[in-house]
Amino acid sequence: MGQLLCCIKVKQSTVAMEERFGRFDKVLEPGCHCLPWFFGSRIGGHLSLRVQKLDVRCESKSKDNVFVTVIASVQYRALLEKAADAFYKLSNTMEQIEAYVFDVIRASVPKMNLDEVFEQKIDVAKAVEVELEKAMSNYGFQIVQTLITDVVPAETVKKAMNEINAAARGRVATQHKSEAEKILQIKKAEAGAEAKYLSGLGIARQRQAIVDGLKDSVLSFLANVPETTAKDVMDMILVTQYFDTMKEIGASSKSSSVFIPHGPGAVRDVAEQIRDGLLQAQAH
Repeated sequence: MGQLLCCIKVKQSTVAMEERFGRFDKVLEPGCHCLPWFFGSRIGGHLSLRVQKLDVRCESKSKDNVFVTVIASVQYRALLEKAADAFYKLSNTMEQIEAYVFDVIRASVPKMNLDEVFEQKIDVAKAVEVELEKAMSNYGFQIVQTLITDVVPAETVKKAMNEINAAARGRVATQHKSEAEKILQIKKAEAGAEAKYLSGLGIARQRQAIVDGLKDSVLSFLANVPETTAKDVMDMILVTQYFDTMKEIGASSKSSSVFIPHGPGAVRDVAEQIRDGLLQAQAH
């Protein structure tokens, strides 16, 4: 009905190409327009001014001979002031953009190692964007933004990279574990040395207390029984200690102590050996 009345409607964010007798005449912006079809005017087509996105997958080889798939996302739109160029100069905009993306990526990636490709994705995206902007501006398109969204190496390469990373982390974990065990052993040794030192102090004090007790016992016995000598008192104390020890050994069912030679008479020999040792020490 609108065409019968020579009227046409152009939607928002879209322009229409008016042709007269097959030749481009002008660009019709959004709104209502008069199109005198009886004078040879017609609509040649419509062009969207919205931002569009194109994802491009490009396989290339890095400097260290690893094949990777680089995924680039290109956002572009047609310019209103160059709408005629964008509509008439290119037959397939997407194929044209893909060709430029392939060209830049396959020129940039072979100059980098695999790790550098991951690290310098922004530089690769910038190079693609600059090249596309320079080329597509001649056809009435603006490159809004270019992103390298992913870098995908071969599956075997990813597995090898994961194994290398796992091995490196395992090495670090082993080093930390060894350091921890080293510190633990040092602390145990320090604790053992401290325990032995304190045990030695305890034994020394115990022996000092025994000596003080024997001394007091001998002096008390001599004071009460004047006819006896210190030697007689010591012999009696040793015999008493001998019987006390035998009593404790006999009371325990798990004792494995053996006295050789065994008998009360052996106490005198032990006492003589102790006295001889003390006298020799005093002589030196």
